[in-house]
Amino acid sequence: MSEPNNNDKGIPPRLRRFLATMLALMAMLHLYIGWRLLPDLGLSGAGWAVGVGLLCLSAVLVPGGMAARFLIQEPELVDRITWIGALLMGLFSSLLVLTLLRDVALLILPEAWRRDSALGVPVLASLVTLIGFVNARRIPRVVEVAVPVVDLPEALHGFTIVQISDLHVGPTIKGDYVAGVVERLNALHPDLIAVTGDLVDGSVERLGAHVAPLGGMRARHGIFAVTGNHEYYSGAEAWIAEFRRLGMRVLMNEHAVIEHEGARLVVAGVTDYSAAAFHADHRSDPARALAGAPADARPRILLAHQPRSAAAAEQAGFDVQLSGHTHGGQFWPWSLFVPLQQPFTADLHKLGRLWIYTSRGTGYWGPPKRFGAPSEITLLRLEPAKD
Repeated sequence: MSEPNNNDKGIPPRLRRFLATMLALMAMLHLYIGWRLLPDLGLSGAGWAVGVGLLCLSAVLVPGGMAARFLIQEPELVDRITWIGALLMGLFSSLLVLTLLRDVALLILPEAWRRDSALGVPVLASLVTLIGFVNARRIPRVVEVAVPVVDLPEALHGFTIVQISDLHVGPTIKGDYVAGVVERLNALHPDLIAVTGDLVDGSVERLGAHVAPLGGMRARHGIFAVTGNHEYYSGAEAWIAEFRRLGMRVLMNEHAVIEHEGARLVVAGVTDYSAAAFHADHRSDPARALAGAPADARPRILLAHQPRSAAAAEQAGFDVQLSGHTHGGQFWPWSLFVPLQQPFTADLHKLGRLWIYTSRGTGYWGPPKRFGAPSEITLLRLEPAKD
């Protein structure tokens, strides 16, 4: 299967259908918010006009921001429209949730609370959006994680891996943010760097200069990367070539053997779980990634963008899997629902012999909003498992 034309030149058919559905859905949900809040605010005629106008504008600009890079050729205008749409998406999501919660609360609250609660929804939604914006735009914190490994060779006790994931360089994340991530990452002096996909949202032509700081990453045993689903939305083959040019070793269902102070470990990587929908020969295959690895090289570490690769990874014989994709839900309350779809949403989990660490992501997708699920640069340290 050939790759869809996703290089910012026309809207792919799948995305066109999605955006049409999104526009209809946004219209209905904004109508619900207006129906439930505006009558209880006691607005004048002019106030009503302003409220309805703002809701209509948001209903159009949220999906419009997502489609801007496919419809407009001027990069600066694309960025402005995307920024507005993304900010409104974050605000709308909080408005919707709080409106729903208010409707539930009104079942038991006195009638006198109707106006105050209606006013409280946009005020609280704006506050949450502001806090989430500040959290999203700051350079991510470093999260330290100890990974217990059975039969870990003594030479590998304390071996460090720095993981970044889901950076989503695009209209709202640019080179200065990337440079800040690289500076903080390099200060950790890791033995190895793992890049677990979704670095970009756009073509090499538009974003190459903003991704360039990643060429400054440094680790004792090198930088290893895998593709995420957003690489396939953005021209995977071109990005794979660009990542390699920047010094990353992109693992496409293959592995490398690392020698460290007399011990050996295996670092393998698979293409994204959904890659076969874009390239038939990119089908994700953990068993193939490990084929031919020396039996005495342990631990066996798999880089897989989506944590749903874990069952196949455990069956193939891996000891550790590093993933991303979920963003930890990115912001409340959506962080409560992600586990229903992804069993290993964030943090360290165990499946048989396999330990799975799922990063909350180093950037963000869509709204510049991180609330209750902060972004991270992850410092993983291998330690011997306790009996």
